[in-house]
Amino acid sequence: MLSKYGAILFLLSFHMKLVTSIRCYECSSANNTMCLEPALYDAETLDKYLPTTHCGSGVVSSGHHAFFCRKIMQTIFHKGYEPDVRVTRTCGWIRHHRDCYMADNEDHLETVCQCFTDDCNRAHGVHPVRMMGSIALLLLLRSLS
Repeated sequence: MLSKYGAILFLLSFHMKLVTSIRCYECSSANNTMCLEPALYDAETLDKYLPTTHCGSGVVSSGHHAFFCRKIMQTIFHKGYEPDVRVTRTCGWIRHHRDCYMADNEDHLETVCQCFTDDCNRAHGVHPVRMMGSIALLLLLRSLS
């Protein structure tokens, strides 16, 4: 009986792989304002107040997903109010065919960037001034229609 389970575990081990680990920032500007622009802070402050995580560290996966870092910037439009900007930095495991892409929905604009080195989701994916210019243009176009 024991050898039967041993043989099954042995065979299953060929179908699993150990996923490699990448370190990414893991935060949301909804509860940590440092998440908006980590590049503004020194390394000591970041280490203390902005968490990183080892994505998939020691995780056994039957899939062939390689972990990476992701930054999601959402601009949420509220009628009659200023837009609200949220940034989420996290791990990803299903890649998009483009490293950065935008989605324009009725109530929000979303920019998603993915990167593949440790702590890379700290960097600017989109320049804030250009992003605000794009938002202003989008709001103008929506008000004209």
